Amino acid sequence: MKYLITGAGGQLGMEWVQYAQANDLSFSSYTSTELDITDEKQVAEAFRNLSPDVVINCAAYTKVDLAEKEIQKAYSVNAGGVKNLASACNKVGAKLVHFSTDYVFSGVITDKETYPGGYPEDAGCNPINVYGESKREGEILLQQHLSDFLLIRVSWLCGQFGSNFVKTMLRLAENRNEISVVDDQFGSPSYAFDVVEKTDRLIKRSAIGMYHISSYGMLSWADYAEEIFRQMRLTIKVKRISSSQYPLDANRPAYSLLCNKKMENAGIKPLDWKDGLSQLLQQIMDEKK
Repeated sequence: MKYLITGAGGQLGMEWVQYAQANDLSFSSYTSTELDITDEKQVAEAFRNLSPDVVINCAAYTKVDLAEKEIQKAYSVNAGGVKNLASACNKVGAKLVHFSTDYVFSGVITDKETYPGGYPEDAGCNPINVYGESKREGEILLQQHLSDFLLIRVSWLCGQFGSNFVKTMLRLAENRNEISVVDDQFGSPSYAFDVVEKTDRLIKRSAIGMYHISSYGMLSWADYAEEIFRQMRLTIKVKRISSSQYPLDANRPAYSLLCNKKMENAGIKPLDWKDGLSQLLQQIMDEKK
């Protein structure tokens, strides 16, 4: 199989490139500047030249707060770009693997009682910010324009590349003794290395449809920060604050735990969030050596 990786300069895209190299996959990769998925003609030409069997779409607009102002740009990439890829896949007979987000859900705190094990794939979507709305529109367009697809939702994505919560906490810990972190938003992290490996297992099984890939266990961002510092043996105090004490341009879901049961039913066991963190921290430390 020939893989085509878009958005190869981002957190998840770089993870895919490393995985493809390590596992001797036949692949081509493009950063978002090398292949602009919002340009329909550019996408069509790339697909004609490469004739991929599987397209891994890691290109996305992910600036959650800025999206509240750059609405058109967010939709252009997260919705229009997905439509372009789906149409091109249809023409060359390729499978499209697309990544979405827990932010497609409203995340009201009462959903902890309705979905104590996390949102299943078929739960109703009602995003509360522009980023989530644009990603949801991309999901809809994908399903309208292509039948051979894998739609993978992830949450709290963290990896060895790019920017994320884990790396931010480590950076802040270099010159602070106390860090304020919200403790009223609940979910579970998805680790980039784990998402890539599990997604490729689904690809090789010819799976289609929607799957959630996150780790096992529910926690708050403050819980996450404390575990990062505990595992790194750092004496940093985590000051627990409410979301109202840390206002941002975009609303965040109070509860966005994803249910992994469909993945488990496919014989793929979710990774415990603390174990995943240990592996990620080791990757980050190895990268610094």
